[in-house]
Amino acid sequence: MNGETKPGQVREITSPANPAIKEIRALALKKNRDAGKRFLAEGLKLVTDALEGGWPVHALIYGKRMAGEAHVQAIAAKARARGADIFEVNDKVLAAIARRDNPQMVLGVFGQRWMPLASIRPEGNEVWVALDRVRDPGNLGTILRTADCVGAKGVILVGETTDPYSIEAVRATMGSIFNVQLARATVPAFLAWRKESRGLLVGTHLEGAVDYREPDYSGQPVLLLMGNEQQGLPAELAASCDRLCLIPMDGKADSLNLAVATGVMLFEIRRSVLKLSTDLRR
Repeated sequence: MNGETKPGQVREITSPANPAIKEIRALALKKNRDAGKRFLAEGLKLVTDALEGGWPVHALIYGKRMAGEAHVQAIAAKARARGADIFEVNDKVLAAIARRDNPQMVLGVFGQRWMPLASIRPEGNEVWVALDRVRDPGNLGTILRTADCVGAKGVILVGETTDPYSIEAVRATMGSIFNVQLARATVPAFLAWRKESRGLLVGTHLEGAVDYREPDYSGQPVLLLMGNEQQGLPAELAASCDRLCLIPMDGKADSLNLAVATGVMLFEIRRSVLKLSTDLRR
């Protein structure tokens, strides 16, 4: 963080204009998150999860009102032991960092984690999700949370997507940002990787030929490929799929929200895998 502080030093700050606080606030912009490979996480649970998961921590910020809380001091001590800057701040500073009223009382600045696409080698009954040009941070965060819930191994971001480390996306993950592996790739790189990887590539499409409940997803790795919120899968990516599935609509709406559609597919894939496991135990 800012050169005014030494790693592990506890400082009380009362002004949002403080240089160290301005540096943290700058993480609201993607260019600054990318430059420092850092991001902001809000809330005692998320910060605790990150520390317990061994994520690199650069700063811990907590509200002055929480200074006497034993659990806050415990995570502050853990962060301090890893060389993080510790800031005790007032409500005005917390609100300025979080950019909203009634902010969380504990925040942390952590290092981003990305895995190389080439290192992903799906095996067994692993499930991966690939997202093409997802635009909405709330959708992306919700998909990461859902992927975590069903035990998916990770999410591959294809093309120009919204940033999973934006404060809005991280909020929507409810902590799953720390549990789901992330990779990113251009469309050509993804297609080249796909040719060398094992498993079933399943996409959803309004012109899909197969009801999503019909395929057997078990007995092999599955990669679920979901398209952009507005345009769906482009022809090039749709053509790369082993199966194109359709989620039938019984009402007047002709499509689902991206995060909802991804959830429907993931839980159906999970059901198929669990059914096979149950059958094998009989």
